[in-house]
Amino acid sequence: MAGRDKNRRVVTAADAAAQAAGLRGGMPLTKAQVLVPGLVVENADEQADAESLERLALWVLERFSPIVAVDLPDGLVIESTGADHLHGGEAAMLDALLGRLVMSGVSARAAIADTRGAAHALARYAAAPTFIAPTGHEPNVIEPLPLEALRLPTSVTTGLRTLGFSTIGDIVRQPRAPLALRFGPELGRRLNQAFGEIAEPIEPLRPAELIEMRRPFAEPIGAAETIARHIGKLVPPLCAELERRGLGARRLDLLCHRVDNRIEAVRVGMATPVRDVTRLTRLLCDKIETIAPGFGIELMTLTATIAEPLKERQSAHSLLEDALPDISDLIDVLANRVGERAIYRFAPVASDVPERSVCRIPALAPETGAGWPDHWPRPTRLLPRAEPIETMALLPDHPPVWIVWRGIRRRVLRADGPERVFGEWWRADAELIAVRDYFRIEDDAGERFWIYRAGDGENAETGSHRWFLHGIFG
Repeated sequence: MAGRDKNRRVVTAADAAAQAAGLRGGMPLTKAQVLVPGLVVENADEQADAESLERLALWVLERFSPIVAVDLPDGLVIESTGADHLHGGEAAMLDALLGRLVMSGVSARAAIADTRGAAHALARYAAAPTFIAPTGHEPNVIEPLPLEALRLPTSVTTGLRTLGFSTIGDIVRQPRAPLALRFGPELGRRLNQAFGEIAEPIEPLRPAELIEMRRPFAEPIGAAETIARHIGKLVPPLCAELERRGLGARRLDLLCHRVDNRIEAVRVGMATPVRDVTRLTRLLCDKIETIAPGFGIELMTLTATIAEPLKERQSAHSLLEDALPDISDLIDVLANRVGERAIYRFAPVASDVPERSVCRIPALAPETGAGWPDHWPRPTRLLPRAEPIETMALLPDHPPVWIVWRGIRRRVLRADGPERVFGEWWRADAELIAVRDYFRIEDDAGERFWIYRAGDGENAETGSHRWFLHGIFG
């Protein structure tokens, strides 16, 4: 891909084959064509690329973090502080983000660091495909990276390489004054930003169609009671606008702009569309303890990042029908405290393989209409992973006479089975003839277990013929 850098054409992007041939971004196109005869060149469409990045940023805004900005020409900046715990932590959030991008046909790399400059450098030159720098990391995390990681103009990078510098560490160990005299203040500014010595604020993406309320302050505020009072003044007009549009909020983002150009973000999610003032105010106020006001907050914005249609419903009349209990408020409180992934319920899946016959769905998701098979009893507790046991059985179709599980020997008094479960041949060739024989057993203490043998007891290709304990009956 080729584009213009002032009055010359340069390489803006190169595929794997081109990179293997020595091509890289910023290289003059004429040089690239000399290195690779017959090079296929496509003209870059900067406008289309910027629009695509903005659409991707909006998608990330709705699903992962309240503070997202476009980092032209090929990246996004995400402030994950205060939002990563909702996705199970930093590593889980990156895995979920990149996993969804890969499923959509987008290849990406991501890094988390204390500063925007360090994250930018690590994402492009160290992530494979992810990199998480330890909190409070030292500058040496980015010192081995090439000079291009500092986001310097091509002329500055070329000049530094001419002088023999190749990595960030090479210039960190040099006096700043001669470098600034030769290359200008940009080099020192980028180094300070990468090391967190000067702030680099993020201007969050805010599309015009989002419903947003703003509240500036003549004097900065910082007390928790004051923040709570102003939250109470932001929520009513937001709910009024939601009602005017026939919408309910599924996700709210409260951004507190501090006087030092930092932004403290609070995100709350709802299981169903909501525009109840009291409920939304309480959910936001529960998060005040996570806001660090610093030297004061000069602006607060409240945005309905995700809003869905919400119709008014007539409440049930006690003489005609019983009102269904509404637990959505409780679900919202729990989900915002421990994360959305921690609040769920199980739903049946059409599969005879026990560990595949269940899935997690949102706590208030509608009923799927499916049910578990009832021709054979199932244990009340299915182990996350079947555990190996020691057994002795008289014949292949007979249950064991005793088992040893977790170091405890149990004598089997009663047993029922076998129930044969076949593998799902459409998933893998190895499951074409794989089988399991399940037994329900009861030991001499009255405890009941669900065990199985991997294989039919005769043909070694059907399984290992080892025994496992898979579940416990209540």
